[in-house]
Amino acid sequence: MTAATSRRRGRPATASHDDVLRAARAQYLDGQRVDVTIVARSLGLGRATIYRWFGSRERLLAEVISAELETLISRERKAVRQRGAKGLLDVFDRINRRLADSVALRRFVEQERASALRLLTASDGGVQPRSVAAITEMIATEVTAGRYDAPADPQTLAYAIVRLAEAFLYNDAAFGIRGDHERLREVEAALLGVPRPARR
Repeated sequence: MTAATSRRRGRPATASHDDVLRAARAQYLDGQRVDVTIVARSLGLGRATIYRWFGSRERLLAEVISAELETLISRERKAVRQRGAKGLLDVFDRINRRLADSVALRRFVEQERASALRLLTASDGGVQPRSVAAITEMIATEVTAGRYDAPADPQTLAYAIVRLAEAFLYNDAAFGIRGDHERLREVEAALLGVPRPARR
């Protein structure tokens, strides 16, 4: 029986894994604390079902935030026509600025504090590995196409780029660059091997 048939007969369609992600994403983007109880109730599911699918609330959050980051990375790559090292730098700069301006991300960090930082920045937190993988793919594409001679292997370089952005976005004192987009761009340029513009 299809979901549409089930609805026509007056019985609620069974919610899916993707429905849970959409409901949690809506809460996250609205700046609300993602509440598994509310998500479950809105979809006619038991909390146990959501935990069986995702393992924990943290893993559900990691899925939502990682998907948003991957969409952002893909969108900003498409928006920048420049290729090679300079193009990568422009993409990373755009991503950093969008993340710094994200109300949803800021509210999440304010609400969850230490647990948010762990989820976002720990190697086993769920978000960082997917961010590194997406940036690695972007760098590797430029290397393979012969448009970029990377100073390190793509995965190592991507990890360094992601960790630097994390320090900028989430840590008040680290490197002293929070809120300073131009300084962050300069450091990323150095990592990528982009020459500094000549001073006039």
